[in-house]
Amino acid sequence: MQHRMKTHQLAAEQIDSLLKDSLVGSLATINETGEPYVTPIHYFYDNGKVYFHGLPKGQKIDNLKRNPHVSFNVYNMEGLLLDSAGKPCDTNTKYQSVIAQGTAEIVCDIDRKRIIIGAIVDKYTPQYSGKQLPDNMVKGTAVVAITITEMTGKYWE
Repeated sequence: MQHRMKTHQLAAEQIDSLLKDSLVGSLATINETGEPYVTPIHYFYDNGKVYFHGLPKGQKIDNLKRNPHVSFNVYNMEGLLLDSAGKPCDTNTKYQSVIAQGTAEIVCDIDRKRIIIGAIVDKYTPQYSGKQLPDNMVKGTAVVAITITEMTGKYWE
């Protein structure tokens, strides 16, 4: 483990907070030739799982069907920490980040999908919370649940 990871680990509460508060995460899947494919996603985090929704077809979904192992990252950059002596190589960044590995599952149960989509609506468009989600929209939307198997968080300030 690198030195900074040993000395600047986020506490579990800080990791949860960053995952709950961040608006965009990066999802890494593996494509058909074994290369990584990274997609920015809107998501909802709860109790050790990351949930997202989207179109039921496309490279991201194809990749998950072939190989459900994923990595997920959120990052908050607060600003640059300029070196007082003006040395560009000693400039640093004030940030917090979380990297998680896990297994993705495409959710098929319509009631579970409705709950997850509702939680995503609550996070991003709270003005629409509680509004009825039409069955055809829920059925036609891909919903994915990622069970996190390993997670680390670090910061610098």
